[in-house]
Amino acid sequence: MTAATPSPPDPASPKNSSAGTSGADADTAAEEVVLAPRFWVPLAVILLGDLCLLFIPRWDPARWVAVALALFGGFLLIQAGLLRLVFTQDALVVRRGGQEIRRFPYGDWLAWQLFFPPLPALFYFREQNSPHLLPVLFEATALRQQLERHVRLPAAVSANP
Repeated sequence: MTAATPSPPDPASPKNSSAGTSGADADTAAEEVVLAPRFWVPLAVILLGDLCLLFIPRWDPARWVAVALALFGGFLLIQAGLLRLVFTQDALVVRRGGQEIRRFPYGDWLAWQLFFPPLPALFYFREQNSPHLLPVLFEATALRQQLERHVRLPAAVSANP
């Protein structure tokens, strides 16, 4: 599946056969959009940690911070490969290996923003109960398009500079 394109219905799938399922099931499946992974953010964090290691003297305690930064970049790289954001008609769904691990219904959203628009690296959204700040491990243009399509907020709330 590619970024910002609805997943095509599989004619051989039982979900899309006319026997035993309604047309609404096929419509729901066709409306899912899976965002493609984007690996430059984790790779940039790893590179930053490695560069710090090159320029920090071996005896400096800050070297451990650089090691932690490079390891965090490795963690983000693994997450970019495993996690998928799926936009459905009623919620943003986080999946790992095809299994749903979290659902964020659009009706609970109060605000969202992509930080650093020319080079989006952070995605913030607030639900009624909690705020979320995530690294952008997915195709940013498709993320913005899907948010504008699915999350209906006042223009001032979701506006990005």
